[in-house]
Amino acid sequence: MMKRIAYFNAVMEEQSITEASRRFDLQPSSISRQIASLEEELGVRLLNRNTRKVSPTEAGLRFYSYSRQILSDLDEAKRAISDLQQEPQGTLTISSTVGFGETVILPLVPAFMAEYPKLKIKVELTERVVDLIEEGVDVAIRSGTLADSSLIARHLLPNNFIICASPTYLRQAGTPETPQDLTQHRAIKYGYAGWGNWFQISDKIERLTLSDTLETNSVNGQKQLILNHGGLALIPHWAVQRELATGDLVQVLPDLTFSPHGQQTSTYAIYLKRELISPKIKVFMDYITKSIRAAS
Repeated sequence: MMKRIAYFNAVMEEQSITEASRRFDLQPSSISRQIASLEEELGVRLLNRNTRKVSPTEAGLRFYSYSRQILSDLDEAKRAISDLQQEPQGTLTISSTVGFGETVILPLVPAFMAEYPKLKIKVELTERVVDLIEEGVDVAIRSGTLADSSLIARHLLPNNFIICASPTYLRQAGTPETPQDLTQHRAIKYGYAGWGNWFQISDKIERLTLSDTLETNSVNGQKQLILNHGGLALIPHWAVQRELATGDLVQVLPDLTFSPHGQQTSTYAIYLKRELISPKIKVFMDYITKSIRAAS
């Protein structure tokens, strides 16, 4: 039946049995017989025919609206089954926030490519929200919650925002002992929309008062500023994990919980919802998830 549907769709698109027959390298009479068999099976006339042209009936128009999707779904199913039998290959396009991409994702890419040499990797670092379908993005790395039901989000890491500074800055300006002491320090804020305020998270959410502020639209910009003794930053733990371990940065008020967004947030890898995931996406998702968890 699928072949007969394909012939019918071709006639609808070409508006001609003769032109449709050329698409399949068949005689026009063969196409006519196949469509007649389809009509008999469905029990309804799909096309009006005369010596010069064909035109769809009302039933034909309605059937065509479904038959296009039927063949599209069949092609997708064939592609997915074929992909499962192949080694991951082609181009994997990744979009990531700048800070997480530079700190977490990019360091994993060389080893991942060594394991899957037939894959080409394209990484875009941006703070804007990308459209996976329109921009051809396979995986997007974002913080927040999943709003689009056509997407799947895999949790990678909690952001675990902390306040930290360099030892030199703290020696010069003093170490805050309470959230109220932050008014005496320069707060280096992340300027992305909706993330510029500082909140203390406890039994209630309290917005902190900041007096002297400096703003940058990059997590790595925050880190460079505090490494160079510019003040205190509220920053994800994953962004400064190495510097905390080496002592280049020091966490302040470690017994309290803070966030720039009024709630705790995490970072996710997002990809399109499909019945069968492409091998290149699957191996990348498995690789980064395993690597991130091993490093945490």
